[in-house]
Amino acid sequence: MPLIKSSYQAPFLFKNGHLNTVYKTLFYKHTINYHRKRIDTPDDDFLDLDFSTVGSETMVIAMHGLEGSSQSSYLISVINYLNSKNMDCVAVNFRGCSGEDNNQLYSYHSGKTDDLETVINYLLENYNYKNIVLLGYSMGGNITLKYMGETAAINSKIKGAIAVSVPCDLRGSSYALASWSNSIYMNKFLKTLKEKTLFKIHKFPKNTIDIYKAQNANSFEDFDNAVTAPLFGYKNAEDYWETCSSKQFIPAIDKPTLLINALDDSFLSKSCFPISEAENNSNFNLELPTYGGHVGFNTSFFGKDILWSENRILSFINHIIYE
Repeated sequence: MPLIKSSYQAPFLFKNGHLNTVYKTLFYKHTINYHRKRIDTPDDDFLDLDFSTVGSETMVIAMHGLEGSSQSSYLISVINYLNSKNMDCVAVNFRGCSGEDNNQLYSYHSGKTDDLETVINYLLENYNYKNIVLLGYSMGGNITLKYMGETAAINSKIKGAIAVSVPCDLRGSSYALASWSNSIYMNKFLKTLKEKTLFKIHKFPKNTIDIYKAQNANSFEDFDNAVTAPLFGYKNAEDYWETCSSKQFIPAIDKPTLLINALDDSFLSKSCFPISEAENNSNFNLELPTYGGHVGFNTSFFGKDILWSENRILSFINHIIYE
């Protein structure tokens, strides 16, 4: 369908994409009371799910970005808001992101939709929700879009999906993040990824990871070549990116789905704005605010007002459930 004209209006200072990106992480200090449930995966591992429920017939499955968790400020913000609007939520901690290392040498990556499938099956088997909605941020958004497009028969209780600030072309996004202007973000990501990799190498001494290449990675291309690709059976970083980028799956999406990507998001390349895909798929809605940064979309300072993205997400959920 045609592009959606965005209602997001950035205050003057938030027209700086970097400020919009980091503000919520630095200053959003709200808390949340989760109930944790650990579920098993088919490969003898586990996923930690953090529930925040209010007794609704609607469940939102919320997924964090790279090296995030259920404690990420954007997840706490949206879950608190959706709870206040009578919607149950569960925050998925991807493997190794819940505060405890997972059982396997490998953990998660940007296209690992089988873990999302495990979560969905668990909910379907153990709860009686009338509506289920997928909500993914950044990497979690790539997983969301990929799942919606690659899954042949999505359960009828899944009404649709929302994805925010998504690197739907992993190759393009990886090169965008490798630019000098994004060096602070890149270094932050690589620091924790390397720490986790070193821990895994010591935990599994018979691994085949090249510790020198892993520890000296200066970009996602370096890290994915050294760690992600060999652990998950890809030929190299390019093979991983090509296989797991969600953009190629968008044409097959057949349930209402919304992607919100800000045009000033420094994490994204031009290839991460799937305009032609939106124009040729009536189920895929694309909103491209001029400003917003990466998972930003702030509307005021010091949390005085509800953030725009939370309102937008609620509006789309209500649209796909009740209209």
